[in-house]
Amino acid sequence: MAIKLLRDTACEGKIVVIRQDLNVPMKDGVITNDKRIRAALPGVRMALEKGAAGVVLLSHLGRPVEGEFDAKFSLAPVAAHLSGLLGREVRLAASPEEAKPASGEIVLLENVRFFKGEKKNDPELAARLAALGDVYVMDAFGAAHRAHASTEGAVRLAAVACAGPLMAAELEAFGKVLDAPARPLAAVIGGSKVSSKMGLLENLVDRVDILIVGGGIANTFLAASGVNVGASLYEPELVEEAAKIMAKAAAQGKKLPLPADVVTAAALESGSPATTRAVNEVPAGEMILDIGPRTVELYKDMLGPAATVVWNGPVGAFEVDPFGAGTRALAEALASSQAFVVVGGGDSVAAVESYGLADRMGYISTGGGASLELLEGKKLPSVAALEARG
Repeated sequence: MAIKLLRDTACEGKIVVIRQDLNVPMKDGVITNDKRIRAALPGVRMALEKGAAGVVLLSHLGRPVEGEFDAKFSLAPVAAHLSGLLGREVRLAASPEEAKPASGEIVLLENVRFFKGEKKNDPELAARLAALGDVYVMDAFGAAHRAHASTEGAVRLAAVACAGPLMAAELEAFGKVLDAPARPLAAVIGGSKVSSKMGLLENLVDRVDILIVGGGIANTFLAASGVNVGASLYEPELVEEAAKIMAKAAAQGKKLPLPADVVTAAALESGSPATTRAVNEVPAGEMILDIGPRTVELYKDMLGPAATVVWNGPVGAFEVDPFGAGTRALAEALASSQAFVVVGGGDSVAAVESYGLADRMGYISTGGGASLELLEGKKLPSVAALEARG
């Protein structure tokens, strides 16, 4: 079912309400990374360029006690930062009743989680938010997997509902992975716990041609293959599930390689003495913290022919030196490949950005949990609501 887009929606003389993801990291009231704010700017500018009489912005920030104001979670610093980026004042409104914009004004409503009923998708709150304007735009992909009043309820109740440019770009990028991907299709799934990504792996093994696992997830698969992983982080209760995924991949002729060599250490600490070992030679008191050079070359060769790659999660403890070489080498290989590469998940995105490679990837997703649920084959509540209004 088609989704109505902001770019195709009449906005002349209308008040446009945009649900965005402005949930930025802060320390002592100072924004430490404004990536999400910058990603939200095209939606604001598009509404203004289309002649909106005023724009109302909505977002959550952090996890305050719902229904209670907490200065620590106020969007005041975000309003000030938006004002600087847009070159015009963005007024902060304490309540929906104060959020009606004057002609040409941009208003940011306080943290939607300050209003009781947001997380429970209360119909009354959803109706209040929907009534803030004439057009309701869902542009918060990072919150699209939440059925909240501002992300799902208001979309269904608004006079006109549509997707903003960020939401549209995210769905288009993941559509290239899930709907009709150019093949071979590869997935690189890393991270510490296989339990958080088991549904993802079970869905992807049926879809992809190549499935590479990394980090603590790979350790569980190694254990399932009979390798002694020493003191490494792994989940013994999921060894059987990992074995089933490997068996399914083999039965379908899919590639699911495991590390041939690994980097180990006695402690996950910066500067810890690290040793590269064959994967079957991990000492009892050491942990696998990265993939080794032979494995890097194996994975690069396997990914070389891929036409589409989705990457979620690092293949080692990249944030601690010297355990980031594998993740960096993989990032550089993907940045140099001809494949359409979608990078999702906070850690893998952070790695790619720290290496200065973000602009060489096909798409960098802004939504960790939302991207995971899409890749698991789930329908996002906000997307379902937009489809219903399409």
